[in-house]
Amino acid sequence: MSYSTEKPAENALLVGLSVPGITTWEAEDSLDELARLTDTATIHVVGRMLQARKHIDATYYIGKGKAHELKDQAKSTKADMIIFDNDLSPAQMRNLEELCETRVIDRSAIILDIFSQHARTRTAQVQVELAQLNYLFPRLTGHWTHLSRQAGGGAIRGMGSAGVRGPGETQLEIDRRLIRGRIGALQRELDKIGSQMATSRKARGDSFKIALVGYTNAGKSTLMRALSGADVLIEDQLFATLDSTTRSVEIDHSHKILLTDTVGFIKKLPHHLFASFRATLEETLEADLLLHVVDMSHPHYELQMNTVQSVLADLGVEDKRTLLVMNKIDQIGDGDEMDLHVQAAAEQPDKVAVSAMNGVGLDVLRQKILYYCQEHEVTLDLQVPQSEGRLLSQLHEQAEILEQEYTPENVMIRVRVDRAWVERLDLQRFVAAEQPTLEA
Repeated sequence: MSYSTEKPAENALLVGLSVPGITTWEAEDSLDELARLTDTATIHVVGRMLQARKHIDATYYIGKGKAHELKDQAKSTKADMIIFDNDLSPAQMRNLEELCETRVIDRSAIILDIFSQHARTRTAQVQVELAQLNYLFPRLTGHWTHLSRQAGGGAIRGMGSAGVRGPGETQLEIDRRLIRGRIGALQRELDKIGSQMATSRKARGDSFKIALVGYTNAGKSTLMRALSGADVLIEDQLFATLDSTTRSVEIDHSHKILLTDTVGFIKKLPHHLFASFRATLEETLEADLLLHVVDMSHPHYELQMNTVQSVLADLGVEDKRTLLVMNKIDQIGDGDEMDLHVQAAAEQPDKVAVSAMNGVGLDVLRQKILYYCQEHEVTLDLQVPQSEGRLLSQLHEQAEILEQEYTPENVMIRVRVDRAWVERLDLQRFVAAEQPTLEA
């Protein structure tokens, strides 16, 4: 006889609220997304409740009467936990747990739990743990399990088991002191990681840099693999990618770029998580071009685009040059319709339609990336002494050689080169006399 060692899946009841300014369909769509988040966290959804109210109830969030209905539904569905689609205050969470006699968590908690499960590198683990502890600290009460169950994977799901009381206020104060110390240590480590990442970005030199941004599961990693051929993680899950990954991509024989994949965005992104992952997201600050990847097959892709724009504004890069990549067009029509999307987008300089999965439209995308690269370039006629062997070698490595002619003492060479390399290689001193001085 054999016994399974796998832990049974937990059951969850989802709760959403529609208030003035949020339409019912928007609340339903958000609840659908919460269901997918819950599934990604390997929790089984057994029911859902959506209430419309004029305002949020300070005690139970959804009102006392609805809270009692929630208690009955949780018992009838045998829910192990109740997940709210919005953040709850510590008092609301405590009141609901005492009334419903089951665990109550909110959207931020489930997102943090997913990030904890997907954190594979030390950088991601530090960022996630710091976000978790900042979230947990104001919610520590005597009702909650001891701090030793809070750190690391699954920290959020171990919170707040109703009816399980700790050893009292003394232990609670010890936990608070421990958590403060751990937050300080993690913040110092994250600051060090941020400095290392900044040094790494600087070491990449003057290569043309592109960052992939977009809503979670829009297909950024699939596009990364399609363009670079790199073996990057691709999963049909929310937040499959947490760490920024940079690869060198050859656009044509004379143009190489650095392409960086970043963590996906989502509505109602927990503030502490955004703050912790800022060091990773700052890859977008250094980019010369953003590729905003959009899942065109999603019924509300426009709202997802707005969410991404909001996060970019928080990062201060909303005005950075951006190419809109309309992805997954293979899922919105047949071959003829795909061709129409590709053709229509190709006629607009800041848009391109692709299917990263099957390669449709990638040639057009490369052409548009090349156009942006060339905008950063200038054509120069240079007269370089043959004795400048190192400089000539660097030009052949970093520039596109358009024409070249040897004289007894010099090399007459026409190059197309990135403006940054003009200053770096001090090329201005070799510009042929008959050529006007390069303008900034």
